[in-house]
Amino acid sequence: MALERILKLGLPAGSLQKATVELFDRAGLHVGESKRSYWPTIDDEEIQAVYLRAQEMGRYVGDGVLDAGITGLDWIRENGVDVLEVCELPYSKQTSNPTKWVLAVPNESAVTRPEDLEGGIVATELVGVTKRYFEERNIHVKVEFSWGATEVKARLVNAIVELTETGTSLRANNLRVIDTVIVSTTRLIANKEAWRDSFKREKIENISILLKAAIEARSKVGLKMNVRRADLDAILKVLPAEKSPTVSGLADSAYVAIEVIVDDSVERSLVPALKRAGASGIITYPLNKVIH
Repeated sequence: MALERILKLGLPAGSLQKATVELFDRAGLHVGESKRSYWPTIDDEEIQAVYLRAQEMGRYVGDGVLDAGITGLDWIRENGVDVLEVCELPYSKQTSNPTKWVLAVPNESAVTRPEDLEGGIVATELVGVTKRYFEERNIHVKVEFSWGATEVKARLVNAIVELTETGTSLRANNLRVIDTVIVSTTRLIANKEAWRDSFKREKIENISILLKAAIEARSKVGLKMNVRRADLDAILKVLPAEKSPTVSGLADSAYVAIEVIVDDSVERSLVPALKRAGASGIITYPLNKVIH
């Protein structure tokens, strides 16, 4: 019996959905909406995509309902699923920074450390990870599941464990962080049986390469310029020392063309410095993918 040449891929619904679709687009995998909103189209006939909550992605991948999926390390740990973590994908809803589940209390609370919560009640959606956090510290608390709006419950219980990326919501609700329970980044995961299938493994590896390349490109820009040979040494000293530019001859033998990839954070100071050192025809351009 021939193996099915379709990769069943889970994409995260909810807060990560927009960022994920944008990342796939930069990677060259274009996700489109369909009339059945939970079944998006993707411009690869060998990939069948479905939107699922990140919280349950690991279970569906672990059980083999899906071959691969994208979810957070937090939910992999929470569900204790037996999956292969193919790669880390450092992107989130708003930034490229990891998200954190933090232990927080109201600003007016007398609690200043986790030990002060002995005998108290903690509300969270991440029940399993939170229980293990307190058990490892031999702190006895009751951990209750929170059905959303956890920040509000901080004044009904002794503390909450809540997901934060920027801390804005916690500050807006006058909450104070006393510890970090887990730091989480997004992961591409695979079902172990699917990984043993050569076709599915290659498809998953291809997705991994393209997504990582798209993430890497977000913080880089390409830089081109023309330089007189007489100024070449001066220009190379201006460029970041760890970069290795491509230097090509031009029709006018007195000039060369230089091309290099740099961090976008240094571009604004680098371009004027290159101009002063003698570079001309300077062009900067965004990148879709950077593959090492």
